Amino acid sequence: MNADPRNEIDRDYLGEEAHHLRWRKTMEFIQTSPMKGMPVGRGLDLGDRTPLTGSLEEFFRCPFDNTSNDLDTGTLEGRYGVVTAFEVFEHLFNPLHALLQVGKVLDGKDARLFLSMPLRKPGFLASPGHFHEMSRREAGMLFRRAGFVVVKSGEFRIRRPMFYLTGIKPLMRAFYEKVQIYELTRT
Repeated sequence: MNADPRNEIDRDYLGEEAHHLRWRKTMEFIQTSPMKGMPVGRGLDLGDRTPLTGSLEEFFRCPFDNTSNDLDTGTLEGRYGVVTAFEVFEHLFNPLHALLQVGKVLDGKDARLFLSMPLRKPGFLASPGHFHEMSRREAGMLFRRAGFVVVKSGEFRIRRPMFYLTGIKPLMRAFYEKVQIYELTRT
């Protein structure tokens, strides 16, 4: 078992329906990108490899590396035409550092960063492993500070509609729980 709960990808995680729904909706977002069909060379997926990583390799027609270092303090190396960070930044103490590192490894004027993170929820709905849940405005300010501009953005839910009828807390999630997703490029 991984000692750092921020990075734990295990059988329970991989089996959750919400993750499979998120991966499907993430690919739907990416498939509308202007990057479709462009030569990428190589990709980098921040965090552990998941089934989504294989879908990214298929879509971009290139191999993807994954990170194994501490994204709060470590450095990224290499050159990548695309970098992805899905459900990563909310787990970091220092997301600005990670974004600045991503900016250093993006290769070329058409290189892209795709990322998603939960939209800020009220404290009683917050996940214990999330250090930074951001509003759209806060995320935009972070991106600008790190030298990125938004190419496109979207949001979606990660639960089936009937889930929200299973109790008070799930009902509250119907109002507040969304994933925000972005395609970014460097300024």
